[in-house]
Amino acid sequence: MIDQLVRYATQKGLHSEPGFATQTIRWCLSFSADGRYLGVVPLGDKVGRKFDVCPNLSQPELVRLNPGSQFLYESADCVALYKVKPEDLQKKQEKHNFFVGLLEQASTAVPELRAVAQSLGDPQIRNRICEDLERNKVKPTDKLTLQVGSNLLLEDSRWHDWWRRFRSSIGGNAGASQATGGARMVCFATGDLVVPEPTHPKIRGLADVGGQSSGSSLVGFDKDAFESYGLKQSANAAVSAESAAAYRAALEDLLQNNAKRLAGTKVVYWYSHTVPIENDPVAFLLGEQAEEGQEAQARSALQRARNLLDYLHTGKAEAIELGNSYFYILTLSGAAGRVMVRDWAMGQFEDLATHVAEWFEHLRIVRYDGGGDALNPGFERLVTSLLPPRLPQQQYEDWIKPLSGVRTSLLHAAIEGTPLPFEVLGRILYHHNQFVLSGDWEEAVETRNRNLLNLLQARMALLKAYHVRNKGDKQMQSNLNKQHPSPAYHCGRLMAVYARLQEAALGNVGAGVVQRFYAAACATPALVLARLDRTARFHLNSIESKGLQNWYLDQLTEIYNAIPERLPRTLSLEDQSLFALGYYHQLAEMRSPTKSASPAGQPDHETIEEEKNV
Repeated sequence: MIDQLVRYATQKGLHSEPGFATQTIRWCLSFSADGRYLGVVPLGDKVGRKFDVCPNLSQPELVRLNPGSQFLYESADCVALYKVKPEDLQKKQEKHNFFVGLLEQASTAVPELRAVAQSLGDPQIRNRICEDLERNKVKPTDKLTLQVGSNLLLEDSRWHDWWRRFRSSIGGNAGASQATGGARMVCFATGDLVVPEPTHPKIRGLADVGGQSSGSSLVGFDKDAFESYGLKQSANAAVSAESAAAYRAALEDLLQNNAKRLAGTKVVYWYSHTVPIENDPVAFLLGEQAEEGQEAQARSALQRARNLLDYLHTGKAEAIELGNSYFYILTLSGAAGRVMVRDWAMGQFEDLATHVAEWFEHLRIVRYDGGGDALNPGFERLVTSLLPPRLPQQQYEDWIKPLSGVRTSLLHAAIEGTPLPFEVLGRILYHHNQFVLSGDWEEAVETRNRNLLNLLQARMALLKAYHVRNKGDKQMQSNLNKQHPSPAYHCGRLMAVYARLQEAALGNVGAGVVQRFYAAACATPALVLARLDRTARFHLNSIESKGLQNWYLDQLTEIYNAIPERLPRTLSLEDQSLFALGYYHQLAEMRSPTKSASPAGQPDHETIEEEKNV
């Protein structure tokens, strides 16, 4: 993994020299050439502006300097003593003095820094700066950098050589020889003989998934239990300073530019060749849920995946080269100051494209109203469909905690074509049964609640995919299959017809057939459905329309004829999922806007035009 990250940094031309790093900075203090303070200037958008080559001291180096600060940029409370609490004033004053002292030292390379240092050391000018910072609503922790005239000093290369000498003078790589007694070791990333970097740089960009805002360590040995054979610190996984800086630069670039959030983690990915966005299967896979409409249908993830496969099979030189390239997918989160590698996958691009297209095909499911196929729910929606709905006051991190390993198992299933974990069935059926019994299904249809209906469709899509790829069920379609061989599937269909029959006969009766009998019918269909069949005779007699009576009789007869023997007494978990699919498919068929699917005169029968916005 680390060697591929180093290659990525080289391929992208990322600046990965030790002592330098990219930084995103929100604000700039502007000075004239003679050091007069001119004002506060915002940089970039609300996030700030990215600078590719910034001086950077590691945490061990800052600790060694004590007090220490970065050069040319720092937090507002350090640069201008802005909003410093009284109890922190002495410590911040020392850090501020060090920052100003670095500017004075660097004036040998950049002369105008001397006047800037003098201005920052003047309490009256600092007060003016603090007033401007307050007016611009700058936070004390926001980073500030410096500008002289129109020259942003971070973009000025004159200080680079001075900075290299400064790091060398403070022992920029001090401790490297201590870890191995001066001996060289084989670098894990390059295979070269190197003096290992004693402590690796921290990775920024994971603060929203458990990491620290100051950065988290990918490689670290801060406990005796992490060390072996008498080796100290990172000598246990030898990587040169150059390689460590390179993998840090690569990861931070990927986290900023090529990362997708997935249920409390970040998935970063890249390819060995340049891949345009229209041919990016991981972007199809991890993209947001599609919107409704004909244009969205034409641009659906499944169609784009199919188009990519067609292109790879054209035999064109560019297509062959793309198909033979490689993909790399890394799933990360943060915990206790460490980067947690949740998953790592790599393989050939054409295999990835094939598996992603299969994934979308296996997930294809009819809309709840029978109006064509539902759109791709998005991977995040699929994963979180294994959870109960999030409570209003529930923190997102607490909500997704139970997912843990099933999250990466689903990702592997999508990119490698592996079976879905059995855990998917248990989770979906537990929450789906509650969804049905609570009446949320009927309420979602009546109110056209998009979130609940998308959740329902995502769960049914996963159940269908489980049977297609885990059980090799070639008869499982996206919509109703009246010839499906499973009795459990047809038992679910019967349940759907009995529910609609009661509704047609009695109207809304509160806790109806579904709320009272669905859970029992799903587990012991012979016992429950036989009882519902006897009740159905009374419901048929309550319907005034002879045509409607005959329609329901035809439906029940056709379904019973599809069951080869008697109704099953009990159903396994897998059969219960087939029951759920049969129930869903039958309801979708009866709600379909096509005349052949709907009972003539059926009351409250929705049409696709009425619910097209769901």
